[in-house]
Amino acid sequence: MSTIAENLKTTMASRFRPAFRLDIWTGGVLLIAILIAAPIIAVIALALSPSEGIWSHLLSTVLFRYIRTTWGLMMGVGAGTLLIGVGTAWLVTMCRFPGRGVFEWALLLPLAMPAYIIAYVYTDILEFAGPVQGLLRGAFGWTTGRDYWFPEIRSLGGAIAMMTLVLYPYVYLLARVAFLEQSVCVTEVSRTLGRGPWRSFFTVALPLARPAIVVGLSLVLMEALNDFGTVDFFAIETFTTGIYDVWLNMNSRSGAAQLATVALLFVVLLIAAERWARRGQRYFHTTTKFKPLPGYRLSPGTGALAIAACLLPIVLGFLVPTGVLSLYAWNFYEESLSANFFLFVRHSLTLSAISAVLAVAIGLFMAYGVRLSRNAGLRAISQFASLGYAVPGAVLAVGVMIPMGKLDLGLQTLTRELWGVPTGLLLSGTIMAVTYGYLVRFLALSYGTAEASLSKVTPNMDGAARTLGLGPGKTLWRVHFPLVRGSLLAAGVLVFVDGMKELTMTIILRPFNYETLATFVHQFASNEQLEESALGALAIVASGILPIIILSASIRNTRPGQSARQGT
Repeated sequence: MSTIAENLKTTMASRFRPAFRLDIWTGGVLLIAILIAAPIIAVIALALSPSEGIWSHLLSTVLFRYIRTTWGLMMGVGAGTLLIGVGTAWLVTMCRFPGRGVFEWALLLPLAMPAYIIAYVYTDILEFAGPVQGLLRGAFGWTTGRDYWFPEIRSLGGAIAMMTLVLYPYVYLLARVAFLEQSVCVTEVSRTLGRGPWRSFFTVALPLARPAIVVGLSLVLMEALNDFGTVDFFAIETFTTGIYDVWLNMNSRSGAAQLATVALLFVVLLIAAERWARRGQRYFHTTTKFKPLPGYRLSPGTGALAIAACLLPIVLGFLVPTGVLSLYAWNFYEESLSANFFLFVRHSLTLSAISAVLAVAIGLFMAYGVRLSRNAGLRAISQFASLGYAVPGAVLAVGVMIPMGKLDLGLQTLTRELWGVPTGLLLSGTIMAVTYGYLVRFLALSYGTAEASLSKVTPNMDGAARTLGLGPGKTLWRVHFPLVRGSLLAAGVLVFVDGMKELTMTIILRPFNYETLATFVHQFASNEQLEESALGALAIVASGILPIIILSASIRNTRPGQSARQGT
């Protein structure tokens, strides 16, 4: 009894402790946040330097077009990914129809397809000289483009469609995890109050899943904002293409950093607006009764519509481009295999796996440290450190090189003074620099996912664990980790797959003559030799398929109370 009383006293004291107290958790979060935020701060510092009249030129020419096009791209991609991601996640989680078990993991397959690759493929298929328009002209006797109307693939609408097809899995993945983690009891109460499946979805399930969906949507928006390959290939003027133009053509790094900072405000304002809209609203699972999801069995007609809704994004986002790439790879595989292809595969897998493990561990540590602290300032610092995902890769790579270069210089000065031995570049231009860049870039994936998952764990569980004598570390491992491991696994797969596709930062930060699959594909694709790069593109896609399938199965089995596979 005395032990329980002492633990209860300690718990009550910690509940009313000051909002900020420096301990191993808050200190660790601060240290990690400073290290991760250093490149972002370097970019902002670079943006504060004079830009030599670049802004006056941009204001009088293209700046407002950048803003209008970027805003339209983000809104279009955001709306499309929300519609497909949330809708299909609800269908495969809560509804029963033929093929649902296959769609659970197949809907994730487009996640492995780089946006610029799918843009190359569909341009090849849909342009005037492509097979689709060629068949139409042969069937109807048309001879020129003036004889008929056909949507232009190289347009803002085409870019929105391409990005939506490969980015919706971000929303689908996190929305499905959120739906799986919900208690059946809450939905059953809604049904007993007279609400049908659709009203229960909009008034109960969707608000509970909102934090996770917002994380997925913010990742989509940052990906759309950061994309260069697709918009450059389609000749669309966005902030990203403007940043590269100012940097490379106008030779102004400070002007490029300033444009990147303005672009970053787009995502910051959207996230802040969403958080303001749900201010004071918090949703917790207050029941421990997690039964297998009963599901709604759809009628044959409704089931056919559900099959079509799930099948269409898979066909357009994965099967069609994979089929085209497979045909190219079959005809041009010798060119790829003769260029140390398997070495590039090993480099990509190593970098992506290390980055995924580190990002998930650091993201969970930071999210849990912020939860323990309950300090708004620490939360703001952590969120700022995770903004690297929204900074264009080339600009962020420069931000990474600045602190690493200074650290290398400091180490060399120290070793020369102590032992008279120069160390050279120990960090810059090495695998450590690439890994550090990946962490800065992808921390938003792991931290945002961990924060959203931990926010659904009621604080009463922390109090109960502390009264039983568990410290913060054991509480994280024994209580929180089993509840959020599905979301963390999802974040790890996202980081791994994104690492396989990362191009810009890899080109700038990699060691000399260090090639990955992404840089290998870029060398050929940038010269309009898609056929020769097809095998490398397929390898990038294939590397994500097995993790995606394992992820889908693991997420399904992480639902509390889920002891058996649900039927289809």
